[in-house]
Amino acid sequence: MIAHTSLAVSNYRSSKAFYEKALAPLGYKNNMEFGDAAGFNDGKNTDFWIGESETVSPTHLAFEAKNKDEVHAFYDAALKAGGKDNGKPGYRKDYWPGYYAAFVHDPDGHNIEAVWYDYDAGK
Repeated sequence: MIAHTSLAVSNYRSSKAFYEKALAPLGYKNNMEFGDAAGFNDGKNTDFWIGESETVSPTHLAFEAKNKDEVHAFYDAALKAGGKDNGKPGYRKDYWPGYYAAFVHDPDGHNIEAVWYDYDAGK
């Protein structure tokens, strides 16, 4: 499994503020900072980082939620923090019968997702 990952962002301060709010419902807190880079911890590991860069190539990153409510809370918090809707919370049966997710674009256009795996769906 991946121990940690990072995203390049064009504006460190606005992106840090976005991720502090958007990831809070998933249990993440900003716990480390080095210059224009910030690490976010989910209670186990500082596994997500952002860092300012002159070059940003939008990418996709998914965070696992513990339940359907967390997916909704992430989506609402991300929109309130300035994210743009890229897929309301719901089942993505074309992905997998129990794939419940929501998608937002962050300030740089990264496609950020919260997903919950409903293993009871489709039984």
